[in-house]
Amino acid sequence: MKRTLSYFFIGIFFGIVMYKSEAASWFRIYEMFQFQSFHMYGIIGSALIIGIIGVQLIKRNKLKSFFGEPIQIVPKEKGIWQYLYGGIVFGLGWALAGACPGPIYTLIGAGYVSLLVVLAGALLGTFIYGLLQKKLPH
Repeated sequence: MKRTLSYFFIGIFFGIVMYKSEAASWFRIYEMFQFQSFHMYGIIGSALIIGIIGVQLIKRNKLKSFFGEPIQIVPKEKGIWQYLYGGIVFGLGWALAGACPGPIYTLIGAGYVSLLVVLAGALLGTFIYGLLQKKLPH
């Protein structure tokens, strides 16, 4: 229960940051895909740099989670095709829906009820992937 509450409050904080930084804005996402604004590239690039630094600190200092458990980062397979295909599908879905998975919840919370359709599609896609996962190349 303690973990669930901490994840819940971290999610609320993340949603507020996404909304206030306009990272969940359909117009900002549209500008990014039209190469008209640096705003989203700056947010994504900053997140990437912070993520790289954070992962290196975790690996080098063998840090533990807030709950005292060791953090284990499993190395990924080397290759390009699975990431290329996955990135293309993710990017197409993002461009068509105007939101990637994180901002979907933020936008629904902000009152954009039409995103419930996008959420339903994301959940359906996740469910279908779960059914087909063993049959897909990984």
